[in-house]
Amino acid sequence: MATTVGSTADINRNLRKNLSLLSPDQVELAKMLVEMGQGHLFDNWPEPGIEDDDKRAFFDQVARLNASYPGGLVSYIRSARELLADSKAGKNPFDGFTPSVPSGEVLSYGDDNFIQFEETGVRQVQDAAFVLVAGGLGERLGYNGIKVALPVESTTGTCFLQHYIESILALQDASCRLEQGARQRAIPFVIMTSDDTHSRTLQLLESNAYFGMQPTQVKLLKQEKVACLDDNDARLAVDPRNKYKIQTKPHGHGDVHSLLYSSGLLKTWHDAGLRWVLFFQDTNGLLFKAIPAALGVSATKKYHVNSLAVPRKAKEAIGGITKLTHADGRTMVINVEYNQLDPLLRATGYADGDVNSETGYSPFPGNINQLIIEIGPYIEELTKTRGAIKEFVNPKYKDSTKTSFKSSTRLECMMQDYPRTLPPTARVGFTVMDSWLAYAPVKNNPEDAAKVPKGNPYHSATSGEMAIYRANSLSLRKAGIQVADPAERVFNGQEVEVWPRITWKPKWGTTFAEIKSKVNGSCSISQKSTMVLKGRNTFLEDLFLDGALIIEAIDDAEVKVGGSVQNKGWAIENVDYRDASVPEEVRIRGFRINKLEQLEKTYSEPRKFSLNP
Repeated sequence: MATTVGSTADINRNLRKNLSLLSPDQVELAKMLVEMGQGHLFDNWPEPGIEDDDKRAFFDQVARLNASYPGGLVSYIRSARELLADSKAGKNPFDGFTPSVPSGEVLSYGDDNFIQFEETGVRQVQDAAFVLVAGGLGERLGYNGIKVALPVESTTGTCFLQHYIESILALQDASCRLEQGARQRAIPFVIMTSDDTHSRTLQLLESNAYFGMQPTQVKLLKQEKVACLDDNDARLAVDPRNKYKIQTKPHGHGDVHSLLYSSGLLKTWHDAGLRWVLFFQDTNGLLFKAIPAALGVSATKKYHVNSLAVPRKAKEAIGGITKLTHADGRTMVINVEYNQLDPLLRATGYADGDVNSETGYSPFPGNINQLIIEIGPYIEELTKTRGAIKEFVNPKYKDSTKTSFKSSTRLECMMQDYPRTLPPTARVGFTVMDSWLAYAPVKNNPEDAAKVPKGNPYHSATSGEMAIYRANSLSLRKAGIQVADPAERVFNGQEVEVWPRITWKPKWGTTFAEIKSKVNGSCSISQKSTMVLKGRNTFLEDLFLDGALIIEAIDDAEVKVGGSVQNKGWAIENVDYRDASVPEEVRIRGFRINKLEQLEKTYSEPRKFSLNP
């Protein structure tokens, strides 16, 4: 028997004929769609008995879209109409707000203040959970896999996901050692995936035994896509290849907040005594060098939200962390995109707009999309918002009348916009560290990177790898080692500094104090050198390195490395990114490593060793 919804006048005729196919829940969804002006979705539906399974599948999709969005599709369509109307009217989201520089902490690597913050942060780590936002593929990079499977660097071939897991495990271990007597707590690690990345991320973890982490520590949360919009009335777009499917696109990494809320994980963590959630993105190999000190700042300053930041040149294509004060007294500390910051400053009395201060940098620090949030206030806020983040819409209009779109659009949200709904009493700050230490994202393909004006960061696989070697070299310099200056090389049209290829497992040195404690006497490393340290208790003492040295040791082996190590080493050879015979992950870097000669030692017994060639 057919179920009825509403009056016959306001029901699409085709839908009405097919109501008998639907369950009571599906009938309610149909009623909602019609009431929200979405009757066009049924315009091309045939009589009952034709493609009935496809019709039911349509409502399965509607149910998923409805369930995965805070407030359901009604809320989504209403928000879309408001935002599309604002977009058409050219409304400025910052109208009535005046920008100013917020308060935060600017750190200098290796000084006493930095060391103290690092130690505080390591103590706090056992009360933290880590959340990786990894919904993207590497297509923009010229790589067809998931981005977290890309090697961070070619010397060891360690992929981003392995590096992140080993960094968390090293911090977990270091925190336990500092807090003597404390039971080691397994730090929770959440990965937000998407339809594009979920199965491949799981496969990468399972085929590598979770890179040493307990599988129970790791939780994957898959974000759903959102419905596309065809016009200013927020009519949902039908998939051009399937009339029984609503076209969908990604909603953005802001979904991580609603996923954490709806999963119940935040309550579980809070009940277990955790205090912090650290959010990070998928291809910044330097991030964990900055995390201990930044977490120390959060704990010391009692920040509810702490944004990691780097010094930013005026007008650089990176958002600025800004305090906004409204005429009605409201305030918030948020990321303002670089293309909005300059006009906002000019419109509010800063005649020159976004300019550098006497330091040579903009007073508004550069946002790198890594957040540290205190769990208690976070849960309070998400209980009010159900994890919904302030959204935006970016339709591509056909012409200046703004009446129709070139292609469908959708609402989007960003992880870093979480503070936009916080009350003025919320303590929102930032921690600035040098770019060489904290920020080297891999997001541009070789062709795009080669077009970047000289002096600006390439943000490519090439520059990302070279940044690892630079950061490690500068850390060892600060610890007292004579590390040679870099050589200039060009790979894939990008001029980069090539420092000695120095890498270590995170457990060798998670903080500057730990690195410094493992360096003694007079050590020097030449520019052509490669050094790989894969043991926690490896100490460098009066070492002269001019070549390649690989040390692998179990945790209970104490190894002193000194003397003179000279060999042909490992050479870096250019590769053309257009050479299809070379694997993608090598091609996008523009070089490969030719292992000519090395001294390689493995220590697998729990005792003291000395290497002094």
